[in-house]
Amino acid sequence: MLDTHARKYVQPSIEKTASFLLRRGRTPNQITILALFLGLSTSLLYLSGYPIIGVIVLWVSGFLDAVDGTMARHTKSSPFGTVMDVTFDRIVEVAMIVAVAYLHPEVMWPLLLLSVSIIISMTVFLVVGAVSEKAGIKSFYYQAGAAERSEGFIFFSIMLLFPNFLLWSTLLFFAVELFTGIQRFMEAKRILQ
Repeated sequence: MLDTHARKYVQPSIEKTASFLLRRGRTPNQITILALFLGLSTSLLYLSGYPIIGVIVLWVSGFLDAVDGTMARHTKSSPFGTVMDVTFDRIVEVAMIVAVAYLHPEVMWPLLLLSVSIIISMTVFLVVGAVSEKAGIKSFYYQAGAAERSEGFIFFSIMLLFPNFLLWSTLLFFAVELFTGIQRFMEAKRILQ
C-alpha cells in the first residue's frame, strides 16, 4: 500500500540517488547485490545484539532496493535483474524470520505462519505478474496490496525493536500478509477472466 501510494513522496530522492550512482558507473544489478548484502547484514546485526543499527541498515537496504529499479528504468534493464531483485527480497525476508526464530524460539509457530502467508501472497503476486498482459512501470504487472515491501519493513522493524510485542506483531504481520494474498487472488480473478 505504501509502495503504491506514498512512493511519489520519496521518488525524488530515489531518482537523485539513481542518477548519482549511474553517473558513477554503477549498474542496477550491482545495487541489487549491495541491497541484498545490507539486508542480510540486518539479521547478523540483530543476532549480534544491535537491533537499532540492524533496522537502520534494513531501511537503507530497502531504499537501495527502490533505487535499483529506478536505475534499471533509466538504462537497458535486464529480465535477470528482475529475477535477482524479487529473489533477493525474499532471501532478506527469510533471513530476518530465521534470525528472529533463532533468538525467540517461543514464537516459532507464528513465524512459520508468517512465512506461509508470505509464500502465498508472493505466489499469487508472481503468477499474476507472469500471466497478465497488463504492464506497469515495472518489468511485470505489479499488484498492489495491503502489505507491500514498506509495510513488511515496518513490521520487521517493530519485531526487532520491540521484543515484548513480538508474538502480537508477528501475528498481525501474518494477518496483513494473508489478507494481501487473498486481496491479490481476488483481483487476479477479476482481471484475468
